[in-house]
Amino acid sequence: MPTPGDYAVRAVGWWRNLPERTRRLALLGLEIAITIGAFFLSDALGAGFAVFFTILWLPKLKPLPWRLGVEVLLVAIFLIASIWQDAVKAVAPTLAVAFAISWVPWLGRLTKHEGIPATARERVIKPLSKVALPASLIAVAVTFPFFASHQFDIPVFGAWPDVHTGVIMLVFVMMALGLNIVVGYAGLLDLGYVAFYAMGAYTAAWFASLQFANQNIHFGAIGVDPKLAGIHISIWILLAAAGILAAVVGILIGLPTLRLRGDYLAIVTLGFGEIMPQIARNGDKLFGTNFNLTNGPNGITPIDPPGFGVWVSTHTGGFLPANYLTSGDNVFYWTALVLVVFTAFCSWRLRDSRLGRAWIAIREDETAAAAMGVPLMRTKTWAYATGAFFGGIAGAYYAVFKSATFPQDFFFNISVSILCMVILGGMGNIWGVMAGAAFLEYLDQAGLANTGAWLNDHLNLNIEVPKYEFGIFGVILLVTMLFRPAGLFPSSRRKLEFEEGVHDEPLYDIQHDEYGAGTE
Repeated sequence: MPTPGDYAVRAVGWWRNLPERTRRLALLGLEIAITIGAFFLSDALGAGFAVFFTILWLPKLKPLPWRLGVEVLLVAIFLIASIWQDAVKAVAPTLAVAFAISWVPWLGRLTKHEGIPATARERVIKPLSKVALPASLIAVAVTFPFFASHQFDIPVFGAWPDVHTGVIMLVFVMMALGLNIVVGYAGLLDLGYVAFYAMGAYTAAWFASLQFANQNIHFGAIGVDPKLAGIHISIWILLAAAGILAAVVGILIGLPTLRLRGDYLAIVTLGFGEIMPQIARNGDKLFGTNFNLTNGPNGITPIDPPGFGVWVSTHTGGFLPANYLTSGDNVFYWTALVLVVFTAFCSWRLRDSRLGRAWIAIREDETAAAAMGVPLMRTKTWAYATGAFFGGIAGAYYAVFKSATFPQDFFFNISVSILCMVILGGMGNIWGVMAGAAFLEYLDQAGLANTGAWLNDHLNLNIEVPKYEFGIFGVILLVTMLFRPAGLFPSSRRKLEFEEGVHDEPLYDIQHDEYGAGTE
């Protein structure tokens, strides 16, 4: 008897077999119906859907004059609307900047036959087109604390995330990028990534707190009395140490799994991911002794704050703060942004390196990669260690930001959430993973609560949406895997793997007749 999953697969297959024109018309009709229905609930929601669907259709339009005309029309509409509605004053300039940036890659693809001199094209436009999007996104991210509170409310989701939420989003973006190296590049399904996060967090807690009160070691700590008991080492040193110790744990976890594939690999990594929280919870009497490693369920708090000291802060004109606790969340946010840029840059460079190509070869066909001379065990171990390194740094920084770490921070659902971020965004695609991680973490921190409040106000419901968080994430993941199996923003290579497969092609052009005989 067919299951609901079978019917869903058949429906997806039927949809994909429809002519392209039919699918586009059907989508357009559905989007118009959704927009009209949304207007009955809220004018802001209807306008939001209209703008969202219009932007989705822009890449399918001819650049000149249709796409440019629609973009100018959208900006003009919001400029006029801002005369009467203060809430949309920031929409028009936001759209104008975003549309202007989107035209730079198109300029880079222009040829000399379209009126652009070869010298200007090769020396100015093409290099500019390659850095325009990253530079623009970094500029927006850097200035986010200054305009976040002045932006328009997002329909249904409410206000934009504040700076505190932005810090947590960036931390999970970093962890998702680290897991993307293991899952997206090397194709190793890791369900225990939370172990590296925990290792990084406890590394910061052990060496920047009162945990080991029988010691009195100080080295570069900021805002700490030199006579205070415990180990107090500079947070900047601990971030590197956390990454290195997490990488060691990654190697230890990876070694027993090097000969495993598929479900067996997932089960073993899941086991390791469950071991770490148990050690954290029962580490106040480790292995039945009186040695207190993790302080058990009470966790370790407070953790020393980061900072650069008075001397450095004075000689940099206050650009580098002496103590982060006296500077607010903005400096935590900018530091997290630097760590994310560092992680993304390393991921990008690793992807195009010899090691990155070896990871991708293993992901596509492990047997063929081994036959071509790729050392499987060493290459897989590097994947685990590299992914763990960035997870450890993210865990350490998050613990410092919260000034505490607790065993309940490292349950299995954290590993699943990070894996969902990678799958939703698009495994193997750095930009996609960053977008998926930021979106899901925003939902976790504020989006679902705001959505619940909106539903209760507009539909007279009484439902606590955050309680159903993982059910909602499951539905998002299910829909993504059915309709966009490569993710919302897949890499071109990953997309081809899903659409065409990675099966081998015959060495010779041989066709078989009805009796099985081959002819060239």
